Amino acid sequence: MKHNNITQLFNIQHPIVQAGMIWNSGWRLAAAASNAGILGLIGAGSMYPEVLREHIQKCKKATQKPFGVNVPMLYPDIEKIMDIIVEEGVKIVFTSAGNPKTWTKWLQDRGITVVHVVSSVKFALKAQEAGVDAVVAEGFEAGGHNGRDETTTLTLIPMVKEQLEIPLIAAGGIATGQAMLACMVLGADGVQVGSRFVASEESSAHQAFKQVVVDAKEGDTQLTLKELAPVRLVKNKFYQDVQELYRKSPSIEELKELLGRARAKRGMFEGDLEEGELEIGQIAGLIHEVKPVAQIVAQMLNEFEVAKKNVSTL
Repeated sequence: MKHNNITQLFNIQHPIVQAGMIWNSGWRLAAAASNAGILGLIGAGSMYPEVLREHIQKCKKATQKPFGVNVPMLYPDIEKIMDIIVEEGVKIVFTSAGNPKTWTKWLQDRGITVVHVVSSVKFALKAQEAGVDAVVAEGFEAGGHNGRDETTTLTLIPMVKEQLEIPLIAAGGIATGQAMLACMVLGADGVQVGSRFVASEESSAHQAFKQVVVDAKEGDTQLTLKELAPVRLVKNKFYQDVQELYRKSPSIEELKELLGRARAKRGMFEGDLEEGELEIGQIAGLIHEVKPVAQIVAQMLNEFEVAKKNVSTL
């Protein structure tokens, strides 16, 4: 694939980013993604600062290629996490769940490329105004934490593209080369892929959770808990408990009490399929087997080229 402004920005071969997802994106996944010619990301959201340091150091040993760290800014210890990223020489940071103005300039002053994840045109423009190097615009098909407005990738990407001047990465519902081509036709310079890499051999997700992803069908996930932070979940027992509570018009405090702590860890990392929070995108219905990252990337690139040829005959 010929180089574009995303491959040049990150110094990678293909304009694909492996999303930094909590409990799924450890150093093995990030290194495998980077070795496959795309941008691997370590998901710092589920890591204590020193655990993140260990993952960065192991990733550096496992790949000579560029990789980055995804940092949800609503987590505690954010100052320690940013210091470790600088100390360990990481050159790419994706920020999310917070105000991009807080850290963008600080990181850039230390030679780091900054990308911010958004779910709307409004926040894309705020990120651009904050001076970020690129934006990830994520449709509500995506797994995990998500936009309240339920804007789909198909509508979000062209709306953001119409007003944005910096590089644009599409996310949400992308697991195939065909979807990648569609997003690029709509104006994206590259794509970020999450759910497909959860069901990879190198993902740090629990084997039982990977099987849930493979078994998922259309309609098996739902965006919920909008009053706290909207999140797309598999409809397991915990999800049903949330719905049961909603029937009683709960307060924010009651929702928080039910959610408790470490539910995502229990579900995705420890494999508690009943009481855990199982975050995955709608595209899980199109994921049918767990594969090595290198095979996933090769298949996506092949599908992209085939789709491009097919489209040219229309």
